[in-house]
Amino acid sequence: MAVVESGVAADSGAVVQPTSQDSDDQNHQSSRIEVGEEEGLYSKIGSHPGRSEGSDGGESYKREMRELQELFSKLNPMAAEFVPPSLSKQPNAAFFSNNAFPAAGNAPLEVNAYGHDTGGFRRKKSFGQGKRRMNARTSMAQRDDVIRRTVYVSDLDQQVTEEQLAGLFVNCGQQVVDCRICGDPNSVLRFAFIEFTDEEGAMTALNLSGTMLGFYPVKVLPSKTAIAPVNPTFLPRTEDEREMCARTIYCTNIDKKVTQSDVKIFFESFCGEVLRLRLLGDYQHSTRIAFVEFVMAESAIAALNCSGVVLGSLPIRVSPSKTPVRPRSPRHPMH
Repeated sequence: MAVVESGVAADSGAVVQPTSQDSDDQNHQSSRIEVGEEEGLYSKIGSHPGRSEGSDGGESYKREMRELQELFSKLNPMAAEFVPPSLSKQPNAAFFSNNAFPAAGNAPLEVNAYGHDTGGFRRKKSFGQGKRRMNARTSMAQRDDVIRRTVYVSDLDQQVTEEQLAGLFVNCGQQVVDCRICGDPNSVLRFAFIEFTDEEGAMTALNLSGTMLGFYPVKVLPSKTAIAPVNPTFLPRTEDEREMCARTIYCTNIDKKVTQSDVKIFFESFCGEVLRLRLLGDYQHSTRIAFVEFVMAESAIAALNCSGVVLGSLPIRVSPSKTPVRPRSPRHPMH
C-alpha cells in the first residue's frame, strides 16, 4: 500500500522529504500512518451506505464519502506500489501521469490509451532514415573515389578509337577499368574519360600528357566527374549487334528545328548511306539526340569527322555508339 503523506503536505501540494538524521523516525511514523489510514480506508470502503443513510438522512454517508475522498487525495502516486511490474525492475522506475513511462536514460516513452508503446514506429523510422543517410554518404564516398581514379583526356584525333586510347595507358603499366570517347562541338578534336583500378594509376597517367596519339599530342588532366555508366540492357548482346555498333554513331546537340530527314541527308552527303536512324528529343531539353546506323563501318568512322560541324544553327557532337539501333517492337492494338 502507498505511504500517505502528512495533512500539511497534502494541502500545500508539496511532498515532504525526510532529512537523513530523522529518516528512521519518520519512516517508522509513516508506517504507523500507513497502517492506520489503510485500516480506516478499508473500513470505509467495506461499510454499507444504507445503514447510515436511514438513521440521519444520509449525512453520515456523505461524511464518509468526504473522508474517503480526503484519504484518496493523500495517496502518493509516485509510490512503488503504483509502478507496473514490468517496469519495477528498472532503475529509477516511476509512473508518469502524462501517458508516458520512463525509458532508458529517464526519457519518457510514449504510450497510447491502451498502455502500448507508440515509439516503436518512430524508432524504426529513425533507423530507416539513418540507414538512408548512411547509404547516401557511402554512395558519395564511392563516387568521389571513382572521380579520383578517373582522368580527362582532350585533343584526341578523330581517328583514334577507344581501344587505341586505352592501349596507350595499358602499355604504360596501368590497368584501365573503362574508357569513354566523346565529341567536342567546338573542335574537330574529341575528348575522353578513362577510369583506372586505383588512384595511383590515375596519378601516373597524368605523366602521359603531351604524348602523340594519331596526329596530335593528347592532354591528360585529373577528371572532375566520373564516367556515366551505360545501361547494360542497351549494350550489344550478340555478335551481330556488336557489328551493328561498329556501324553506328551517337549524335548530340542537334537543333530542334532539324528534322529526321535533315539528319539523314546531312550524313549521307558527307559519310555514306544510312541504314537506320533514330531521332530522339523531348520538351524539357533544348536540343535532340540521334543514333545513326550506316550500311558500312567506314561511313561511321567518317561521320566522326563531322563533330563540330553546324547542322541547323548548332554544332553537332558525334561519337561512336556503345549501343545498337534496335528495331522498334510492334505495338499491340488497343482493345
